[in-house]
Amino acid sequence: MRLTTRKIVVAGMLGAVSIILGLSGLGLIPVPTPAGAVTIMHIPAILGGVLEGPVVGLLIGLIFGMSSFFRATSVLFADPIIAILPRLLIGITAYFAYLGFREKNTSVGLIVAGLVGTVTNTVLVLGLAVFRGYLPYEAALSVALVHGVPEAVVAAILVSLVGKAVMMYQDKNQSAEKNLNK
Repeated sequence: MRLTTRKIVVAGMLGAVSIILGLSGLGLIPVPTPAGAVTIMHIPAILGGVLEGPVVGLLIGLIFGMSSFFRATSVLFADPIIAILPRLLIGITAYFAYLGFREKNTSVGLIVAGLVGTVTNTVLVLGLAVFRGYLPYEAALSVALVHGVPEAVVAAILVSLVGKAVMMYQDKNQSAEKNLNK
């Protein structure tokens, strides 16, 4: 797969969005659960994967993971295996989930991509935390249910809305470009 200028620019822009969401606090949406908030900092990686392919999703995930690692406030995210590795796979798994559904229904594909990308992040971060001895299994399972489920729902909604809007914009520009070339 060739990395075009467009793909590099999209990766940089969505990577920057992910960093801004983390640094500003805008990436945490308050919800009425014991966790108190759900993160949307992984959504740029999902969107990058869906809109521009798995390599772009991986690059944005790398930016998200590095950002998480460099500003770690807990020993869990000071571990690069936990802070970075799961984030590399968010956009890749979201891309392939979307690919499996897009021909039948774009909206369903976007929703599934949002769910799969979020589950990838949650399961791998918490699974690695258990595997590396940072959390007991029961605590990780509790966090996954209380925190991960609302995150997956929010991601499915946001990826569907933003993804659809971007795709409609791209289609409109492609149509206008075709008319100009006639």
